[in-house]
Amino acid sequence: MRAVVQDGVGGPEVMRVAEVPRPAPLPTEVLVRVHAAGINPVDWKTRSGGGVAGVLGEPPFTLGWDVSGVVEETGFGVTRFSPGDEVYGMPWFPRAAGAYAEYVTAPARQFARKPASITHEQAAAVPLAALTAWQALIDTADVQPGQRVLVHAAAGGVGHFTVQFAKLLGAHVIGTASSARHDWLTSLGADEVVDYTTVRFEEAVHDVDVVIDLVGDDTSTRSLEVLRPGGLIVAIPGISPALPGAAAAKGLRATAFLVEPDGPALARIAGLIDAGEVTVEVEEIFPLKEAALAHTRGETGRTRGKLVLQLAP
Repeated sequence: MRAVVQDGVGGPEVMRVAEVPRPAPLPTEVLVRVHAAGINPVDWKTRSGGGVAGVLGEPPFTLGWDVSGVVEETGFGVTRFSPGDEVYGMPWFPRAAGAYAEYVTAPARQFARKPASITHEQAAAVPLAALTAWQALIDTADVQPGQRVLVHAAAGGVGHFTVQFAKLLGAHVIGTASSARHDWLTSLGADEVVDYTTVRFEEAVHDVDVVIDLVGDDTSTRSLEVLRPGGLIVAIPGISPALPGAAAAKGLRATAFLVEPDGPALARIAGLIDAGEVTVEVEEIFPLKEAALAHTRGETGRTRGKLVLQLAP
């Protein structure tokens, strides 16, 4: 099968398409023919030696965790899916899933049935980003109706799902984004949008219960200024060692976060998508051979929603 492999860490040029052996499913696993694979910031960070490169170990390896495709074969004991079923998922994360390939194998319960109302390319944009938003808001922050939630980088892959889920939870949603994204974010449910390029958000936003920080660096520290007493910041790109102590000194809370595979949550998210309550934004679709170009595009940090690799029509 074709797969994007890299023999070392570095820039996008280290990735190449090669022929590699097709995997076979073990008991409880499914073999999925990949129609599309989502691209996430953790992909290019790992490619260059950051991200979860330490989990994957030394190259060669194949990147990618977002998968949408069709079950080709089931291992012994699998009863949830049959060959021909359309599924999507974020298998194995942070271990290697090898989604930039024509086939992947993974435990059946790390997948869910693909939302019927969207394409494979759209479905491949969902798992890692949507699960990050879902688990951060629901499992970590326990967002309640009426709370004020600030989402940094609201127009990105994780951000646009965070805005929608927070609104569905009954929160008052505030997002930071450039002015060109404001109308779109308002259509997704944002109650307020702050242009971070012209205004310091801590001067425009106050009395926040939960901050979902998708930027990192000094954004997390500055976000302490906007939280109410007892408020929580969920630092998703990474958390500085000093942040929890700085938060505690102000009577606030700060936590790191890393998404986990979650088939049941993906099933619920698929239901929301098919009901028209959640939309999926895909900015651009690339063929597998242009994975390096897709990474170059993503690393600009200016995408609206997600980028996706297409492997099969």
